[in-house]
Amino acid sequence: MAHLDKILALVKKEFIHLIKDWWMPAFMLLGGAMELLMVGWATSRPMSNLPLMVLDQDRSAASRSVLVALENTGTFTVRGQAGSLADIERALERGEINAALIVPPGFGDELASPTGHPTLAVMLNGAESLPATAALRAVRGVVQRMGERIALQRLGVSPDEMSGFDVSLRVWFNEALSEALYTTPAELGLMLEFTVLLFAALSFSRERELGTLEQLLVMPISSLEIIIGKSLPVVLVGFADFLLMLAAVHFFFAVPIRGSLTLLMVLALGYLLVELSKGLVISVTSHSQHQAFLLVMMVGMADFMFTGYAAPVESMPRAMQIIAQFVPAHHWLTILRGILLKEAGLTVLWPHILALAGLGTVIGTLSLRYVRRALD
Repeated sequence: MAHLDKILALVKKEFIHLIKDWWMPAFMLLGGAMELLMVGWATSRPMSNLPLMVLDQDRSAASRSVLVALENTGTFTVRGQAGSLADIERALERGEINAALIVPPGFGDELASPTGHPTLAVMLNGAESLPATAALRAVRGVVQRMGERIALQRLGVSPDEMSGFDVSLRVWFNEALSEALYTTPAELGLMLEFTVLLFAALSFSRERELGTLEQLLVMPISSLEIIIGKSLPVVLVGFADFLLMLAAVHFFFAVPIRGSLTLLMVLALGYLLVELSKGLVISVTSHSQHQAFLLVMMVGMADFMFTGYAAPVESMPRAMQIIAQFVPAHHWLTILRGILLKEAGLTVLWPHILALAGLGTVIGTLSLRYVRRALD
C-alpha cells in the first residue's frame, strides 16, 4: 500500500507539472491530431488539377479532342497556350507547370490518314516525381484509348465486335481505392509513436535540465517506483491521444473500424508500452530536452523507413526486410490496418502480435534494467 501511495504521489506530481506546462499536454493531445488532419487532407486526395501548358502547332479538331480528353481525366488543368518551346522550358524551370503537351503540325491529317503515324510530345517535370507519375499515368491512359479507337477505325471494325474478353474485377477492403484508407492509418501509427517517444523522452531529461532530478533520487522512493510514476502519465496521455486520432480518421476520413475495437485498444496499449520503453532510455541518456528531442527525431525517422509507409517492405532488398521485422512500428501498422480495414483477428494477426510482444519484452526488459541502473 505504501508503494502505491508513493507511485500515486509521483503521478500527481507529474500531472501538476503538466498543468503548469500546459503546452506539453496540449501538444501531445491536439498537436498529433491536428497534424494528422492536415497531413491526411493533403495526402489522401488523388492528384488533380496539375497545371498543363499546351503548344498546339496544328490547331485542328483532332488536337482539341486530345486536349479535352486530357482535361476530362481530372488530372490536368490547362494553364495557358505556349507560343514556343522556349515558353514551356521556362515554365518547367520555374516550376509553374507539371506537364506540357506539344501537338506537331499536321497531327489531324496524320490521324485521318489510313497510313498516318500521328505523334504527340509530352514533357513532364520529373523534379516532382509524384505529380509526374500521376501525369504519366493519365497521359498513357488517354493515348491507349485513342490508339485503340484509331486501330478499330482503320480496320473497319466496331468496338462491339472486338469485345470478346472481359475482366471481372473485385477490390477487397478498399472498394473505392481511396487513398485515405491507406495513408491515414499509417499516419495515425506514426503520430502515435512520435507522441509517446517525445513525451517519455522529456520525462527525466526535463528533471535533469531543471536540476530537480537529484532531489527526486534522494527521496525515499525506489528507482522502480520512480519509473512507474513517470510512465503512467505518458501512457494515459498517449492512450487518450490514440483514441482522439482514431476518432479523427474514422469520422473525418471515413476509415472503417471493421475488426474488434477491444482488441485494437489492447494492442494499442501494448504498443504504447514498447515505445514508452524506448523513450525512457532516450530520456535518461539525454542531458537536455533539446538533445532528447533530437534523439527522438532520429529514432522515429529510422523507424519510419521500415514501416512500409513510404515504400512497401516487400519491395525492399532482403536485408532491409529482415531489419524491418525488428521494428515494432512495422508490426503495429500491419496490425492497425488489418483490424481497421480487413476485420482481421487473432487467427490472422498472431504472427505480428507475437513479434510485437517479443520485441516489447526484450526492449522493455533491457530498458528497465538500463534506466534503473542509471537512476541508482
